[in-house]
Amino acid sequence: MKGVIKILVNICRLLLALTFIFSGYVKAIDPIGTQYKIQDYLEAVGMVGVVPDWITLSTSIFLSAVEFAVGICMFFAIRRRIVARITFCFMLVMTSITLWLVIANPIKDCGCFGDAIHLTNTQTLLKNVILLVFSAILLKWPRYMIRFISNTNQWIAVNYTIIFIVASSIYCLYDLPMFDFRPYHVGASIPEGMKIPEGAKQPKFETTFILEKNGERKEFSIDNYPDSTWTFIDSKTVQTEEGFVPAIHDFSIENQQTGDDLTQQILENKGYTFLLIAPYVEQADDSNFGDIDQIYEYAQEKGYPFYCLTASNQKGINKWKDLTGAEYPFYTTDATTLKTIIRSNPGLLLLKNGIVLQKWSHNKLPKFDVATTPVLEKTEYGKLPSDNIPAKILRILLGFILPLLLLSIADRMWAWTKWVKRKENSNKIYQLFKRKENEKENCSR
Repeated sequence: MKGVIKILVNICRLLLALTFIFSGYVKAIDPIGTQYKIQDYLEAVGMVGVVPDWITLSTSIFLSAVEFAVGICMFFAIRRRIVARITFCFMLVMTSITLWLVIANPIKDCGCFGDAIHLTNTQTLLKNVILLVFSAILLKWPRYMIRFISNTNQWIAVNYTIIFIVASSIYCLYDLPMFDFRPYHVGASIPEGMKIPEGAKQPKFETTFILEKNGERKEFSIDNYPDSTWTFIDSKTVQTEEGFVPAIHDFSIENQQTGDDLTQQILENKGYTFLLIAPYVEQADDSNFGDIDQIYEYAQEKGYPFYCLTASNQKGINKWKDLTGAEYPFYTTDATTLKTIIRSNPGLLLLKNGIVLQKWSHNKLPKFDVATTPVLEKTEYGKLPSDNIPAKILRILLGFILPLLLLSIADRMWAWTKWVKRKENSNKIYQLFKRKENEKENCSR
């Protein structure tokens, strides 16, 4: 029976650990995206303007770091009892929140896996219930978790994990997320992402008409619409079935002053196009506006279109112009879309034929010099970067996972050496005791 329990506990432990590690990491490398999700929750409970942004951002980094660290501790069975209690309490709270999401439906996606995996609220609740059961099993039998690192060296793994995950968040906050799971990632074609395939399921709507006759109001559908003796009062339309939603469904570029839609004109440009992304320019970082102006001058000289996309009104745009001396044109795009495109305010995109070639944070803008920098075709910026996902994963394996594995192997070897020495010492004591017994027997003879 103990063997069965031990197997069950360690299966639950590994599944929980991998879930916590993955969930914590994808949120940690996108701290601004996690901050947006926290703000969605605050908006759902009517506290969106109460909590300052610096608190939501700090909470984003803290929560993702805790989740990742708990996953690592669970994987290596570090502080088994404490981690089992923390995991159970965490899953109890998360399951309660997702139950509320299923009932009230204030948010469609809980954000438990960031932008990497999207689950419905019902799917999230089912997942959390299963993980809650797993955590209850660990809470019942924490000692059955097999340790990979002894108590003496556990502090090394814990501290290294915390430093790694917090440093990853800070780096991605300064630059951009290491892995971009959004539909505007480098290499993505925006026009292709907006397409709806032929035969795709269309959304269904139901319209109800409110009419009045002789002082009595009734609701009718299109199928039982009454005769002309009834007077029309109002109508309401609700969506009854969801249809196919393309990955990019809310991207549009408009001229704020004329109302003209420039989306297709910009996306269908066969050459290079620079897009400066600033959800709200009044909140944008202006410390690198000189580099932005230099890139704009380079684009003007080489004949590349340069646009700034923002959700700010004209007053905010004029304030930015006065502050930075910006001369590039401004166009309007939805703020949520701009926040999805790039996790930087402002951030810079380089498009070619509607394909995202490059993305830069305002902290790491490229250096373009009108006099010395050649046309984009002859630079590294005019091509898709060679730094692909497998290379990034390999760097993480070498920089974080490999050191922990080496620590675990060294720790096990050290523990085995101690066990051998204890065995040898016990044998020596036993042999000494036997020798004295033999000497006493010989003397008595």
